[in-house]
Parts: sequence; structure tokens; C-alpha cells
Amino acid sequence: MNEKKLKEEIRERIEELRRSLTYHGERYYVYDSPEISDYEYDMMYAELKALEEENPEFYSPVSPTVRVGGKPLEKFEKVEHSYRMDSLADVFSFEELRDFTDRMENTLGTPKYSVEPKIDGLSVSLIYENGVFVKGATRGDGVVGEDVTENLKTVYSIPLTLKEPLSLTVRGEVYMPRGVFEKINAEREATGKALMANPRNAAAGSLRQLDSKVTAERRLDIFVFNFQGGSLYIDGRIPASHTETLERLSELGFKTLEHTATVCSYDEVQKHISKIGEMRESLPYDIDGAVVKIDSLAEREAVGEGTNTPKWAVAYKFPPEEKETTLEDIIIAVGRTGVLTPTAVLSPVRLAGTTVSRATLHNLDFIRQKGVMIGDRVILRKAGDIIPEVVRSLPEKRDGSQREFEMPTFCPSCGERVYRDDDEAAVRCVNSRCPALVLRSIEHFASKGAMDIEGLGPQIVELLIDNRLISDAADLYGLKVSDVEKLERMGRKSAENLTAAIERSKTAGLERLVYALGIRNIGEVAATSLAARYGTLEALMDARTDQLVEIADFGEITARSVVEFFSVDGNREFCKRLMDAGVDTHSKAEPVGDKFAGLTFVLTGTLPTMSRDEASELIKKAGGKVSGSVSSKTSFVVAGEAAGSKLTKAQSLGVSIIDESELMRMLSV
Repeated sequence: MNEKKLKEEIRERIEELRRSLTYHGERYYVYDSPEISDYEYDMMYAELKALEEENPEFYSPVSPTVRVGGKPLEKFEKVEHSYRMDSLADVFSFEELRDFTDRMENTLGTPKYSVEPKIDGLSVSLIYENGVFVKGATRGDGVVGEDVTENLKTVYSIPLTLKEPLSLTVRGEVYMPRGVFEKINAEREATGKALMANPRNAAAGSLRQLDSKVTAERRLDIFVFNFQGGSLYIDGRIPASHTETLERLSELGFKTLEHTATVCSYDEVQKHISKIGEMRESLPYDIDGAVVKIDSLAEREAVGEGTNTPKWAVAYKFPPEEKETTLEDIIIAVGRTGVLTPTAVLSPVRLAGTTVSRATLHNLDFIRQKGVMIGDRVILRKAGDIIPEVVRSLPEKRDGSQREFEMPTFCPSCGERVYRDDDEAAVRCVNSRCPALVLRSIEHFASKGAMDIEGLGPQIVELLIDNRLISDAADLYGLKVSDVEKLERMGRKSAENLTAAIERSKTAGLERLVYALGIRNIGEVAATSLAARYGTLEALMDARTDQLVEIADFGEITARSVVEFFSVDGNREFCKRLMDAGVDTHSKAEPVGDKFAGLTFVLTGTLPTMSRDEASELIKKAGGKVSGSVSSKTSFVVAGEAAGSKLTKAQSLGVSIIDESELMRMLSV
């Protein structure tokens, strides 16, 4: 392979990793809804960082590697941190940990290390003035966070006044105890509400409630683990070590980290991390690793800070937790798109904060690939620390009672024959009136990411269908209190609450509505892009494939899915019924124009009056695409001062080169 082709493949891989990390980082840090495990994210991050260091010509100022963390949501006031809340560099093996301690010892001789559990929660800063708690904020991106003061006041372990009138800032980790998490989920399950994914996400979501009363009900807790700045002593003394600051913070009334140790060598560091790992299951809260820090504050100063992380500390991350259990049976669930999904019925086992008794097996190909048989002992873990999955079977533990699984030839819900497409692994029921499809499609329509109809869980949907009050989601908007209150387990108040929630969902906007329609290959991100591009449902219904592929990250398959959905008369009639019911079919986002439709821009150098991010937004709002690299498909390169290799490549390819003023002229024409 020639060098030019190799470099192009490296560039494409870097861009792919940046896109994935940006998306998954937003799901984790902004929306508290991760789709992959921390371990998978960390592996992608490590790969990207290594590639960028080896190929500096592909540097990007918006790469995830130059960021500290996520960005704050708009629903709280923004707070600029007086003391930057940096993240830590991660290590994933004891070999990497040894590299860290070797570096420290080469610089410092024989330093002392503080080793402590890494709490799996949400990092916050607490600000005190003259001993009084005055403000609390989430970490956000490390520079700017969210003001959650009133919610933090509901956390009983946070002192509202200190034992001495000091002015200082500390950092802590808010978490939800496992016992609280399990109780809340039991209550939610009993009332038909969606279960919380894990204690970490439950804590993050609870702390971001606009109503502090809701936060108070969640019984959050906190460990304070760092002194950020200010004064710890009235007489002006300066603490000498991290251990001393924690002892002092405890004296002032803070709940500080448990199970910490101060040690003097790599062997002792490793030993204490192993000890923390062994107690992981017995702790009343979740941890995902251990933090190793230089204890002496003066020695920290000598080691210094990196660009985004301190050089004097690392976070050792535990690998994903795995447990062994028995796969007792395999049952079939029919999804909203008609796909028959095998689901493992497991002997209940506690895993990553919850008790697991079910796990998806995806499809028959997956089952055969894993070599899974009914009755097998299997290894289980959680993808994204959320979704249980079977990692592998243990054939050496078979006793002859195990049996092969076969997919049914008829739908278990409606009895119609099922089909498998030649180009996909899924087995599908194509009966549009299949009760399972109707049920799942209504559940999806009402789900949090879609129309967000509170209280309309699976049990209520099934109750409404069984009593012939609804046959699809559009029927929800014709429900009357008098009809609903007669149902089992309902009543006047419950019926009023449900119909009010359905009425409120009318204003959800086009972004949520498009996702709620359940179009194949259209998730929340793609739905938002469609809403921004077309502005109204009426316009989207007449979209053409050649238009759709011009939307960023839309390919032929995604575009075809949209066109095919709206080409079905029944789907168009369904949309018309929603409109007639008064559902808002307009986008809440600023409309995207088509002035730059089909054009791809690359920005390079420093622009005279705006940042490249600002210029990118203007291009996107005009319907154009912004790419991080120059190719023969690039329409224009917008070059500013100190433009580098991108400008050179554009010149060699004959790509049109413009400046900021020309870009603004094109936008105004």
C-alpha cells in the first residue's frame, strides 16, 4: 500500500473516531443516555489520541481529544468555574499504571501516592463563603457548568454551613446509593414507568431536575474528594498534602472518600487497587475504578499539568464487570418494526448495579456465533453499563441436557408466517395489523425521546388496546376521561392525568414527532436533522431521495427509508390524522435553508471576524456540509490567516479557495 493511500485511510479513521466520540460523548455527558460502555468509549478515545499524536497534520481544534468533557444544558444558569474542573488521564492495565509510577519516580524519587475509589456518579463543585454554602455547579465542560445549587441543598450529606467560617471551593461526586436506586426502580415498575438504567444515570438525571422537590425524593448522596481552592485554615496555614486536605475537610463537616490509602510504591498501589476491586460488589454505591494521585501538593506542582489532564494523577478503570449464570430459556419478542428478537431468560444475577434476568440475543446468527444453547452456563455483562448481553457460553460445563434454539416460522403474536430478507440477519413479521407491532409502535410513540407522554407505559397501552379504545397512536388524541376512568386500575384522577399528558404532547414539535413515527433507520439525531432541514411535516412527507442524501451523515439507505415510509398511503393517512388532531408539525429549531444545498466546505486558518465554529453554523444553516478534510468532492475551502496543509491540498486539487468576505457575500446573495 502506498504512503498516500495509507495516509488517506488514517485520516478517514480519525474522522470516523471523532464523529463517534462526539456523538457518544454527548449521549453520556449531556443527555445521560449512553449507548456504549465506558470501556468501549475509552478504547476509541485512546486509539484517536494515538493516531493524532502520530499524524499531527490531521490536527483539529474541535477533536474530542482537546476537550475536557461535555457541555452544559440550557435548562440551568451557566456557571464559570473559578477553579478548572479537569478530568483525569485513564489507564486500563497494571502495565500502564506501572508506566505512570515509573514517570513519577523518575521525576520525584520516592513519592507517596494517594489511592482511592473512583465513585461512579456526577462531579460537582461546592462553593462556600464565610462558612456558608452559596453555590453548587456541575462540571459541565470543566470550564463552565450548570448551577444546581437548590438541588444540591437537598443532599443531606452536603453541609449548608461549615464548622468554621471559611471561604473555599471543594469538588465531590454525587451518587445514588444502590438501595435507593433499587427502591425507586421497584416503584417505577409497579406504576408502569420506564426503569432507570443504572445508579450513575439516575443520579445525573435526578440532579438535573428543574423541580428540587423531585431531587429531594431521590435521596442522593456525595463524597467530597478534592480541595479546589480558597482557605482551609483561619490562620492562613497551607496544607502540605492531599491526605491532609481530606482530613481537614472531614473536620469541617464534609463526607470524604472511604477506603483510601497513602502508599509509597507501585506494588503497594497495585495491592490497594486490587483490594478496592475485591470490595466493589459489597459497597453500597457503584465505583468504576480507582484514582492514583501524588499526595504531596508541592510535588504535584513540580510535576505540572498537561493540556487537559494533570500529569500527577491517573484513573485506573476496571474492565466491564462479568458474571456467570444459567440461560434457562430463549423467548421471542416482536419489536415495533416486526423484527423477532430472541431474548435470553436467565437465572437472576446482580450485575453492574442491578439484578438481571433477561438479555437480548439479537438474532439467530448471533446465537450461532456465540455457540449458545438453552440450558448453558453463560458469561453476562452490560453493554454501556446498561444493556445486559451474553458474552459467551461455557460449553465445558454442559451435562447433555442443553438443546439448540430454532427461530419460529410463524409470528408468536399474530400467527402469520415470518420472513428473513437475504441481505439482513433479522427475521420479520410483515403483518401490519400484528398486535405486537401495534403495541410496540404506540409504546415507542409515547416514549421519552419521542412524544414523551408521561404515564403511558406498556401496561396502560395494552389496557387501552385490549379495551378497543385505540388501535394506533393517532387514536390517543381522541381519548376521553370518561372512557379511560372506567378501565381496570384507572380512576378519575389517573384518567385526567393521562389525557392531560397526551394533550401536552401535541406541542412536542417536529423533531420528536419524526422520531415517534418509527421510520426505519431514523433515530433521534437523524429526526432532528430532518426537522431542521424541512421545517414542517408536510414538507418532509414530499422529500425526495436526492434531497435527503444532501443532509449531513445521511446515506442512500437512510434517505430511501424516509421516502419509502411516506410513500405508503396508510402512513400518510396516519400523519394527516395527527395533524387533524392538532399535533404541532412544525420544527422548533431554526429552519435550514437550501442556498448551499449539495455544497461541501472546508475551513482552515484563523478567520478575521468569526470563529470557524461560527462560520460552520452559518454554512449548515444555509444547507451546506462542513468537512474536516479536503478532497476532490470539496466545493470550497474557506481560508483564513495561517492556513496550513488543507490550503496546500486544495490548491493541488484545484478546489475553489475563498475568504471570509466571499463566504458572507455568497450567503447574502
